[in-house]
Amino acid sequence: VQLQESGPGLVKPSQTLHLTCTVSGGSITTDHGYWSWVRQPPGKDLEWMGAIESSGSVYYNPSLKSRTSISRDTSKNQITLRLSSVIPEDTAVYYCAVAQTLGVVTRAEGYWGQGAQVTVSS
Repeated sequence: VQLQESGPGLVKPSQTLHLTCTVSGGSITTDHGYWSWVRQPPGKDLEWMGAIESSGSVYYNPSLKSRTSISRDTSKNQITLRLSSVIPEDTAVYYCAVAQTLGVVTRAEGYWGQGAQVTVSS
């Protein structure tokens, strides 16, 4: 399974961050696992943001739930992330991943994309 993140590298404060994860070599609707978004701010640990199952059920990190939306486009085999009202502290490398564990925070498990750097700055 290959995952590739894409989206703007620079977002202004208060705007909405929008990233897309394109999946190849696997199906987001039939492959069992949690298709997740995970981020890593500079100098900090990986932080799980949320996930969507093959069934379509969605799960969120409670600390980010009010600003996060995860959805999918089954026709394109893509997962999308929206993070609203961004602040500079949302600056991070954002990863798309698929794993058997809900809340995965180790790159040793599952399959991960290369990551997309997103900077929040005016």
